Amino acid sequence: MHASKKADSSRKTTKRLYLIPILSKALDIMELLQAEKAPMALEAVYQRTKFSKTTVYRVLQTLAHRGYISRTSDGLYRHVNAPAKLRFGFGSQSSDMPFSEAVTESMRVSTAASGVDLIVLDNRYDGATALKNADEFIKAKVDLIIEFQIDRRAAPVIGDKVAAAGIPLIAIDNPHPHATYFGVDNYRAGLEAGELLATYATEQWGEKVDWVLGLDLEEAGTLVQSRITGSLDGVHSMLPQIQPDRFVRIDGRGMREKSQRVVAEFLARHAKDKHILIAAATDTSALGALEAVREAKRERQVAIVGQDCIPEVVEEMRRTGSPIIGSVSHEVHEYGPRIIELGLSILQGRSVPPYNYVNHKTITQKMVRQRIKV
Repeated sequence: MHASKKADSSRKTTKRLYLIPILSKALDIMELLQAEKAPMALEAVYQRTKFSKTTVYRVLQTLAHRGYISRTSDGLYRHVNAPAKLRFGFGSQSSDMPFSEAVTESMRVSTAASGVDLIVLDNRYDGATALKNADEFIKAKVDLIIEFQIDRRAAPVIGDKVAAAGIPLIAIDNPHPHATYFGVDNYRAGLEAGELLATYATEQWGEKVDWVLGLDLEEAGTLVQSRITGSLDGVHSMLPQIQPDRFVRIDGRGMREKSQRVVAEFLARHAKDKHILIAAATDTSALGALEAVREAKRERQVAIVGQDCIPEVVEEMRRTGSPIIGSVSHEVHEYGPRIIELGLSILQGRSVPPYNYVNHKTITQKMVRQRIKV
């Protein structure tokens, strides 16, 4: 008899091991609201379930966030029929670019947490591909499209196609017609990069500057190009004695190989100049410039600041004597959560600002070497 009771107890314990207590409580609360068929106050749910009030509150908030229940204007909760799962189409910039891949990962994590299906297509840093991908999203009848593509010529075509299909559009970093913008404040981010370069020239070179080179991204259009406009303005504001003809813009396309090539050619043309500041539109472009500087063995004659603060650049800044003295972090971890929040607000008919900026911050060599969180 004793053995039989012990066996029964063991079986019950084993069964309990397969249960998830908080999930069971969530289902109990949802079933209660479903059975009541009338709105209930938090206090009433607490009294009926006898769960802790904190647990009841958190479960109710989670269920409301995921759309399984709704909260009335007077603070009551009621069960609703589960809505069809939302689907967002995301055109990623390029799977070959570290910052783009970090944005994509942030998007995947955030949509999963919000119960949204995410369809990802790679724009491959190419306008024609981005146009084809936009057509695919429209054909799939997604609820919202998020475009991260660089070609200013493709932007109005994509914007028009998506608007004609009646699908809301969010554009990352590069504005598109009919789209809500999300991304960096390009001119301000550039201005801070330029000020960092000017500070370095003042402290290390006694304000001596032979050239200020902006590695541009022409195909992106004027807003993204304003990163370089801001950088040049930032240097000029602090070092007004530099003559205008010493400020040069060259298209690096935001890419490593092209930036390496154009910087190598520039350094070859100005072999005797020893004080050169370089502002790059992206960190990938900055790394290309770095390769050219190292090949020419001119590390002490050049200072570089990039944009995006990708891990490879952070590691580079840890190296003693690196020409890369800083990068403007676009806080990539903010992209997914804020874009999904923005998208859900649009679909719910809420008013949203036309331009939504990330909280960028400038990261310097000193910060990296002192292990300040970046």
